[in-house]
Amino acid sequence: MRTVYLLLAIVGAIVPYVFFTQHFARTGYGLGDFVAAGFANGAAGGFTADVLISSVVFWTWLVSRRAPRVWLYVLVNLGIGLSCALPLYLYFSHGAGRETTA
Repeated sequence: MRTVYLLLAIVGAIVPYVFFTQHFARTGYGLGDFVAAGFANGAAGGFTADVLISSVVFWTWLVSRRAPRVWLYVLVNLGIGLSCALPLYLYFSHGAGRETTA
């Protein structure tokens, strides 16, 4: 499973940036435009709200578990997304050669 988590973290880093670069190429790098695009309509707003809430749940869970490197996963979550941060956490929490029930 460890390899699967690493592959998912890589995919979770690449796929969002495909969309982000398209957005930034069209509108520039304004944070306000980026946030507004996340709530451009009901479908986009629903997905954005879901990811934001899921991110807060993930951070809360990390802190409650006293996970090592919480700051790393929060930074990855904010800089790339939950699609990279969560599998990255799972990759590191399932140490080489051992499976855990994190």
